[in-house]
Amino acid sequence: MIALAAGVFALGYTLNMTYISVFYHRALAHRAVRLPPRVERFVVATGSWLTGLDPKAWVGMHRRHHADSDGPSDPHSPRNAGVLGVFRAQLRAYERELFGLLAHHPRVAARVRDLEFPVSWCNRRGMWWLPYALHAALATALAVATAPLVGVAWFAGLMSHPVQGWAVNALGHAYGRRRFATPDDSRNNLLVALLAFGEGLQNNHHHRPASARFAARWYEPDLGYALCRALARLGIVDLP
Repeated sequence: MIALAAGVFALGYTLNMTYISVFYHRALAHRAVRLPPRVERFVVATGSWLTGLDPKAWVGMHRRHHADSDGPSDPHSPRNAGVLGVFRAQLRAYERELFGLLAHHPRVAARVRDLEFPVSWCNRRGMWWLPYALHAALATALAVATAPLVGVAWFAGLMSHPVQGWAVNALGHAYGRRRFATPDDSRNNLLVALLAFGEGLQNNHHHRPASARFAARWYEPDLGYALCRALARLGIVDLP
């Protein structure tokens, strides 16, 4: 059962990171990867259900981070919130972005004016909790059909972004090597990069945010870019 649970966790985690690192981050937020219209429609329709995070609100929050990285208005910088405080800060930043979009706040809407799709159905109706309830139900069904550990593995893998986001935003801006002299505190944390599909290579990414490839050296792990290349070969995305 341990092997099955590990496989289920890996499946859910990889699916989550594909959406967050490839679709939300590299494609929608930075346009470093191009999504054909049909693929973008699919990602927008399924993203909130698979990750619990609205793609438009996530992109707006991330662009706000890049606009003043580690500055006074950075929504989730360890310089402002402390390393442990980033966990709460990123949740509040996401909520502010989502509520601002729902209220049609001009400044919030301007950050994502190129994204020609609305906030997700469940968030428009105040049912943000529905994806979490859905996967909790699926996890319970898996636990009953197989073993409790398998159910926990499914939920933990697919709903893992709060921990991933904290590690990238906190550790990737506090601990690691600075290869490039960027005006922020971004660092390359190789352990976070390994666990978060290249997202821990924050200094490289902040140096070249429009690049789909975060690694600058052969030994820097960037599984997210490997996914980009695999999806491009399958015709699912286009790499510039």
